[in-house]
Amino acid sequence: MNPHPTAGSSLIGITLGDPAGVGPEVVAGALKNIPAGTRSRCLLIGDPRLLNKFASKRMLTSLDWIRSLSWNGPLPKPGRPSREGARYALACLEYGTLLALKGGLSALVTAPVSKEGLHGVGFRFPGVTEYLAYRAGVQHAEMLFLGGPIRVVLATRHVPFRDVSRILTTQRLARTIERSHRFVKRYFKIAHPRVAVLGLNPHAGEGGLTGREEKKVIRPAIARARRRGFRVEGPLSPDSAFWTARRGSFDVVVAMYHDQGLIPLKMLAFDRAVNVTIGLPFIRTAPDHGTAFDIAGKGKANPRPMLEAIRWAVKLSLKS
Repeated sequence: MNPHPTAGSSLIGITLGDPAGVGPEVVAGALKNIPAGTRSRCLLIGDPRLLNKFASKRMLTSLDWIRSLSWNGPLPKPGRPSREGARYALACLEYGTLLALKGGLSALVTAPVSKEGLHGVGFRFPGVTEYLAYRAGVQHAEMLFLGGPIRVVLATRHVPFRDVSRILTTQRLARTIERSHRFVKRYFKIAHPRVAVLGLNPHAGEGGLTGREEKKVIRPAIARARRRGFRVEGPLSPDSAFWTARRGSFDVVVAMYHDQGLIPLKMLAFDRAVNVTIGLPFIRTAPDHGTAFDIAGKGKANPRPMLEAIRWAVKLSLKS
């Protein structure tokens, strides 16, 4: 395999994540269940030996690999995270990002990494989304989640709950609404997407009785989006909006913070949820789960979220 695929490539790059987590296991499981034509487009970014326990030699040798990213020393043991494993996961992520930015990939799929582990080896970003945005020279990127009947975008991401109201500004929320609208319109071919914007407080503030962020921040952002011709409803009461979205009344839901958006999503589609990064010059997807060190290597990890991440990477790259 040419370690430097050419621009305009149709390859789907797949990192293995933290080698002590479930990444290698779910990647192997997903690859067993995708069509041969899709598998032939996959470029594995990591050491093939990390999949020895989870895939046949025949399948491993049929895949394309970036073999320069070899693991030095004894192979890591599943469930035992280490600084070496975190460094390796970061090296693979960096390589995949570089390939995508140079046009050598049509999409990048990233297996789970440990933020704690990465920060222990010098990683200084809140998460992979922010890292990719920085490497791509993009000032802002958004996290969109696909799962079953709903699509969710987060207005704020991995921040302490106490900081959400400070970080949530009209400008930030308006940008998130507009990017969500444009992404759904472009990639799902919906001419006039219906965007639901949730409130931050119980019952969307209830006229200021349970909070004033709706009046000060959220309503002005919605008004700005409407002036630009977007179909936006809100602020909606978070405890009922997902029921309406599930029934097809909205094409995308904008949640104000992490758990507000992801708890309902995972209740509806725990084994199908996929994270898509909006705003990058390339497609990036990831399964919506972590490294799960506690079950790594025990044959308990469900490969379906990784399978869905690969499928969505293929679908979205064809629409780019």
